[in-house]
Amino acid sequence: MAGVYIHIPFCKSFCSYCDFYSITDNSLKETLVQSVISEASARSSYLEGEEAETVYFGGGTPSLLEPESVARIIEALRKNFVFAADPEITLEVNPDDVYEGFFRDMHQAGVNRVSIGVQSWNDKRLRYLGRRHDAAQSAKALDAVFREGFENVSADLIYGIPGMTTADLKNDLKKTFSYPVKHLSAYHLTVEEGTKLGRLRKEGKLKETDEETSAAMFSLLGTFCREHGFIHYEISNFALQGYISRHNSSYWKQVPYIGLGPSAHSFDRRSRQWNVSDVRKYIKAISAGEIPYEREELDRITIFNEYVMTSLRTMWGIDLQHVEEFYDKELHDYLVNLSGKYIGYGLMKREKNTLVLTDQGRMISDNIIAELLADL
Repeated sequence: MAGVYIHIPFCKSFCSYCDFYSITDNSLKETLVQSVISEASARSSYLEGEEAETVYFGGGTPSLLEPESVARIIEALRKNFVFAADPEITLEVNPDDVYEGFFRDMHQAGVNRVSIGVQSWNDKRLRYLGRRHDAAQSAKALDAVFREGFENVSADLIYGIPGMTTADLKNDLKKTFSYPVKHLSAYHLTVEEGTKLGRLRKEGKLKETDEETSAAMFSLLGTFCREHGFIHYEISNFALQGYISRHNSSYWKQVPYIGLGPSAHSFDRRSRQWNVSDVRKYIKAISAGEIPYEREELDRITIFNEYVMTSLRTMWGIDLQHVEEFYDKELHDYLVNLSGKYIGYGLMKREKNTLVLTDQGRMISDNIIAELLADL
């Protein structure tokens, strides 16, 4: 299988924590849509005939697109790529973009999965994050998406916001699960350079959440979701049985995918490439019949390290048989030997030919993954 990612870079305003490429000039939306369609045609051979099982509209704010534009993009993808019989087609939605009939129109356009960026149910924290919606709009959006018959609905939350407590997180989780969502993405706030929060930290005006509180929140998150029947299938992602995100899972399993649009990344198991992070340069190049991208050829060790980084974040873990067959026995033995101490500490466990992190290990996953990366 394979996947298709569409980057829609437009936003009405910038969030204080986001470092994804976006712009607030939305006048180029229609031109961008046509450019994405042209890029899909020009790169129709990239997936080498593999079936595309997923499409993901991310951004930026893809919910700023007209449903008719979403339909045109999906139609172009179907013309240029081989699709599975029942593809998962996800649209990220900002709550304040929702209007009467929005979800009905998006469903008719071909969208069958929605990810709603709730982030918090506290208006003060939403303002801190620079979100342009409030809690009432999140409630309205969730009411609407289920009223319009969507079943595969995910919600996003952010925790670890300065001043936030575990009680605050529990309230956010309770409110979210009062709706019949099937999937939850919950991310600890990360302060990135170049963002508003990054600048505040540099000026000494930001006090990040301490490690003890962060660990308590992560533990609460896992416990609460399991009590509601959700599978903790990736460090930041939870789902009911049958509703694990197929698209995100493909990234973690090194499934090939093509990224269309400015700043979008692509991966074909041998190389990684990414489009220019500039809407105008992207549109100009596409109109001239060019693909404005950079490319990196990936050697065996780089691909192996990426596999370790992504697979250990999931409940599926590292498949040692896959490592031996796809890479070599040297890397297989390297992992077996190095993982021994983490198994002894109760941070990792070996189940037949699979290495997975325990709940305790997930709390310090970055440290463990860093030590397992190869430099042979």
